[in-house]
Amino acid sequence: MDQIASLIRDIPDFPKPGIIFKDITPLLADAAAMASVTQALAEPYRNAGITRIAGIESRGFIFGSLLAAELGCGFVPLRKPGKLPWRCRRRDYTLEYGTASLEIHEDAVGPADRVVIVDDLLATGGTMAAAATLVAEGGAQVLGLSCVIELTFLDGLRLLQHPFHALLRYP
Repeated sequence: MDQIASLIRDIPDFPKPGIIFKDITPLLADAAAMASVTQALAEPYRNAGITRIAGIESRGFIFGSLLAAELGCGFVPLRKPGKLPWRCRRRDYTLEYGTASLEIHEDAVGPADRVVIVDDLLATGGTMAAAATLVAEGGAQVLGLSCVIELTFLDGLRLLQHPFHALLRYP
């Protein structure tokens, strides 16, 4: 994981003063690191009977798609409002620097689905908690929540009610 951590760049005061943004762009540019991340994200779920990976817009799409391919299951996008073309369910939530919403197609998951939700980073937990609620409202079983990075000082785990897996933790 040291190789992966070395490819995460800190950007101070983005998107607003006081925030230190964890830039994964250098990680995305490194094929070997991306393969390592995919393997590490897949490990806890290899024999869990996962039927769908739900990826949170936008960087969760990257890791979620790779994880779905690795595990041989489908991918479900969780998007910002107005981006999905079919009937949707919506959930509003709070970020560490504002508010936002996520949507999912109303038929994206169902009672037979076993889902892992993926994003690049867990901060305050609002996005991941909203995603888990949307998936559960569709009748699916949420088996896990997974991120590349957890910002532990923001205590995002306090909002989560499902098993959580992170590759890197920053105090």
